[in-house]
Amino acid sequence: MTDDAVRISPLRRFRLGGASAQLSLLVIVVALWVVFSIKSSGFLSSFNLFALGRSLAVDVVIGFSQMVVLATGGMNLAVGSIGVCAVMFGGTLMQTMGLPVPIAFALAILLGGALGWLNGFAIVRTGVSSFVITLASANLYSGAMLILTRAVPLNQLPPEVGAFGRLRIAGIVSPFLVIAAVLGVALFVLYRYSVLGRYFLAAGANPRAAAMSGVPVQRAVVTSHILSGVLAAVAGLMVVARVGAAMPAVGGEDWLLPSFLGPVVGGTLLSGGVVSVFGSFLGAGLVTTIRSGLLVMGIGNFWLQLFLGLVLLGAVLIERYRAVRIERRPFPPR
Repeated sequence: MTDDAVRISPLRRFRLGGASAQLSLLVIVVALWVVFSIKSSGFLSSFNLFALGRSLAVDVVIGFSQMVVLATGGMNLAVGSIGVCAVMFGGTLMQTMGLPVPIAFALAILLGGALGWLNGFAIVRTGVSSFVITLASANLYSGAMLILTRAVPLNQLPPEVGAFGRLRIAGIVSPFLVIAAVLGVALFVLYRYSVLGRYFLAAGANPRAAAMSGVPVQRAVVTSHILSGVLAAVAGLMVVARVGAAMPAVGGEDWLLPSFLGPVVGGTLLSGGVVSVFGSFLGAGLVTTIRSGLLVMGIGNFWLQLFLGLVLLGAVLIERYRAVRIERRPFPPR
């Protein structure tokens, strides 16, 4: 056995532990499906499965939007605000200016990236933590959007927008899930095989050591926020297609908890340096399953917030417990 095979780094140990955690998460999601299908026959109906798939895709992309920033050791509290700005901007382009749907959607995604760039630029230029910057920008973006749009919904969008949201593949699967899966594969390739992905993870694991090794840490931080803004805009546009209108109530604080819950439950470190695309998908699946199951069973929405809060708290405590155990565990002798 080689020395490399015996001497396992703490980061590698955490990843190995994360794989078992993801398997446990998959078992929990499957168990919840069994429980909800027994408690309510409507849970496995084609209508509910289709609705669940659309909600899952949105939750997945929201989680990805937070995950890409967590990878660099930061956070983005403006995910929902960027999403709603993209929603209202795209809706205005289509309803007021009459732009074609693909062009309006593309410009809305560009706006999301631009707002993300503003966050990243402010963080690296001021040295203020991402928590403070994105907390301020969340209120700034939302306030500006409400002032400019007067919080008036845009419900006269081209019919093809709503038609795409109602489209079904094989009678059940939403095209939103295909989009989420494609984005997941792209992010997996980014972090596993690209230099940029390694820059993201190095900046999150140890920014000082990464900078000394030649990693452009500041550029990685800015780029991660751009990518986060793009993904937040995509999630917002999914909601537009789902409801067939641009609503100012999309995003905001409603996205904040799910954006953290999916990645953190799935194995992404809050401190940065470790991400799990598949784990984020499973974490979003847990959120969506609980939401859909409680809805089908007629349980109030306030119970949902309670359950999701407890799940996030539990995930953070488990992450901290795993990290402490890894730090205290001695290396095997050489």
